[in-house]
Amino acid sequence: MIASLLFTIGALGVLVRRSPLIILLGLELMLNGANLALIAFARHQGEGDGHVFALTVMAVAASEVVVGLGLIVAMSRRRLALDVDRMTSLRG
Repeated sequence: MIASLLFTIGALGVLVRRSPLIILLGLELMLNGANLALIAFARHQGEGDGHVFALTVMAVAASEVVVGLGLIVAMSRRRLALDVDRMTSLRG
């Protein structure tokens, strides 16, 4: 129940807000909700597979945060708009 609540709050944050930082936070909440569900299901079944998948999801989430925050910092240093609706392409 807590996992579905976390996932729903994260999905609402991604769908409603237009700030890239809030979208990243929403994605993190969604991944944490999925991790919690994986671990709870694995514990219920008595298997260790859910823990392995949860560790994999955490590694992917950490790399996603590094890349996403790097892009946000680079955009803010160049004084580009941090509105997701106005972002159409990345300029190098």
